[in-house]
Amino acid sequence: MIDILQRLRVTKEAALPAWAGRRRRADLLTALLFLAPSLLIFGVFVYYALAFNLYLSATSWDFLSPTKAFTGLRNYFEMFGDHRFWNVVRNTCGYTLGSVALAMAFGLPLALLLSRKLPGRGILRTVLFAPYITTTAAVALVWVWIFDPTYGLVNFGLRWLDFIAPRWLSDPHWAMFALIIMNTWRTTGYTMVLFLGGLTVIPRSLYEAAEIDGASAWSTFWHITLPLLSPNTYFVLLTSTFAAFQVFDQVAVMTAGGPVDATTVFNFYIYQQAFGLFRAGYAAAAATVLFLILLLLTLLQTRVSQRWVHYQ
Repeated sequence: MIDILQRLRVTKEAALPAWAGRRRRADLLTALLFLAPSLLIFGVFVYYALAFNLYLSATSWDFLSPTKAFTGLRNYFEMFGDHRFWNVVRNTCGYTLGSVALAMAFGLPLALLLSRKLPGRGILRTVLFAPYITTTAAVALVWVWIFDPTYGLVNFGLRWLDFIAPRWLSDPHWAMFALIIMNTWRTTGYTMVLFLGGLTVIPRSLYEAAEIDGASAWSTFWHITLPLLSPNTYFVLLTSTFAAFQVFDQVAVMTAGGPVDATTVFNFYIYQQAFGLFRAGYAAAAATVLFLILLLLTLLQTRVSQRWVHYQ
């Protein structure tokens, strides 16, 4: 069978006129010329950067010395033996779990609500999505005032309800919760818009058939809406996890990694090592570990998603 297919392909190629082959090569060359700038930029700023970072992680360099001392895997051994590094890993994982879970928990109900024909729903969608496209540093500055222990709106409301008002950003037990609350407020609109996009393409006939069969609202949501939203759920989960693992702006503005390293996350830890302590090699090793963690998370989520994501 393979020999027959090969003969047919050779016969077909032989039957093509000479100008057709030249036209195909010309089209390929044209495509490569148009793609060349993008491929060059991608190669320099992605692949070369990754390769240089990997090389830098095996050296000791302070950004100023003309030479880089090769140290092999010493930076990695030092990092894995440092309890502060593992505290950074815990902080990052806790921040990611809290931020992603809460944003999805609020985003999906809001999408279900605003998918209905409500008065002013367009304005509500805009208002809810606006925080996501606002500069993160500016939003973080606003939330510093909101979490102010004396004059902040959060503690004012808690005192009005006769609750104990914590010192959010200066208390090691509450600082991470403050960051998660702020990020949930900022990203809920993003998850809502992505879920809204999935809801608009679900065939209305499925809901009509479920209504005729007497299905309850919960049964309809569980057996129709949620399975058909699985591609959107997977995309939200993947992109939100990536963004949370690489958080930097709000940590730098609101807590600077404190108090007592309670909010030091991966990117801020890399920044401290590189530009605070001038340990370029150690920072490159930490960046490499972050890259590997994100790669493993992507592969794991892709593998697991094959069981619960339904594209048809």
